[in-house]
Amino acid sequence: MKMDKLSDLKHLFVTVFLANFALNVIPPAITDITVGALCPSQDECSLAIYLSGFQQAILGLGSMMMLPLLGHLSDIYGRKALLTVPVAASIIPSVILAIGRSTNYFYAYYAVKTFTGMVSDNGIECLSIAYAAANISEEKRVSAIGFVAGIGSAASLLGTMAARFLSTAQIFLVAALSSMIATIYMRIFVKETTGRSDSETLNQPILIDNGAECSKSKSVSQSFKQVLPLKDIFCLLRSSVTLSLATVVAFLNGLGEGGQQTPYLYFLKARLRFNKDNFAVLMLIGYTGAAFGQLFLMPRLAPITGEEAILSLSCIAGFISMLIVSIAWAVWVPYVANLLPIISFLTRPALQSIVSKQVGPNEQGIAQGCIAGISSFGNILSPLIYTPLTDLFLSEKAPFHYPGFNLFCVGLAWLIALIPSMMIQFGPRNSELKIGDGGSSLDA
Repeated sequence: MKMDKLSDLKHLFVTVFLANFALNVIPPAITDITVGALCPSQDECSLAIYLSGFQQAILGLGSMMMLPLLGHLSDIYGRKALLTVPVAASIIPSVILAIGRSTNYFYAYYAVKTFTGMVSDNGIECLSIAYAAANISEEKRVSAIGFVAGIGSAASLLGTMAARFLSTAQIFLVAALSSMIATIYMRIFVKETTGRSDSETLNQPILIDNGAECSKSKSVSQSFKQVLPLKDIFCLLRSSVTLSLATVVAFLNGLGEGGQQTPYLYFLKARLRFNKDNFAVLMLIGYTGAAFGQLFLMPRLAPITGEEAILSLSCIAGFISMLIVSIAWAVWVPYVANLLPIISFLTRPALQSIVSKQVGPNEQGIAQGCIAGISSFGNILSPLIYTPLTDLFLSEKAPFHYPGFNLFCVGLAWLIALIPSMMIQFGPRNSELKIGDGGSSLDA
């Protein structure tokens, strides 16, 4: 199945919208719920910070292992079948907090979310991007990826807006219902992409690296027991200069995005006394800019400047945003700084578009899964670095007075990512790999 128009992906867009709405109506409320369950009547809670950081690390580790697997299996069995897994998994945590939000319910949510989040948090975006990239022509691929990302951001925007006006109990009920509707809608309306038939299984060496270790033959069997080994994933990521540089940017972007989660929110709560409503407004501003940038700016700028230039600009914007928030002197400063996501949120779709052009349609799942997995690896390290910094510089034991120093360090991840992002333009725009229906080979 090959699609010529973005309108052919409309059912995928609806699924992405509903699933992302369910995921993003929750974050404005979860910080208050966590602190309230663990440290009642307190604004600062070290236990909440460390538990959230630990969960983020486990989610990153799980995503790093699961996303390449899900992507690869989607190349074989069809993307709709595998997309069902993360969409359906997101239902369970919301149901738990819809029932109750006491300490016991919170711990139940915490445990379940730690497992389901491994596939749902990034898996929905990863498999949706792979679906769009594999089923639309290459010249329209950047627009398709931008639309998938933009619709996800628009759903995040409306989810955050809903959280601003819904009660805490209603938030989780709405999230559960939205996930359920997304699952049912996808199963009914989204067209299945055909997985590889037996005749299409890769019997040729999947990776050829000029006689290097990667040149050893490796058949890909259609079973869960014989998936791509870690060695072949590394060979794929090393197969071109562009993919190697994209891997570095993905890792650093994951490191920065991880720092924008738990450390960022707890800094605002402890330093500026932000609550659920403040978080909702802040996210509302950010997602509005992100949706506008991904839906309107990226499809228009990419043909002119190229995804590589957009990637570099978004890294700069990410650093500036964190720098401004780190020295916030008033409540309104984070709101102003959050206007920059109109550019900084283009990092991921620009990177995904670059990667999609390095492989053929039958390997979009594994390629997007690998990049998402590398980004998740950055999310593993992020709480290990930023959580202790957050706790230290918000306490009286800080070596110097700079409460936002942890956010400055978050911004440094994007500043460093600027270097490989600027080098991507010197690499080949497309690798030698173009995978047909029958097999593939890759020349480094």
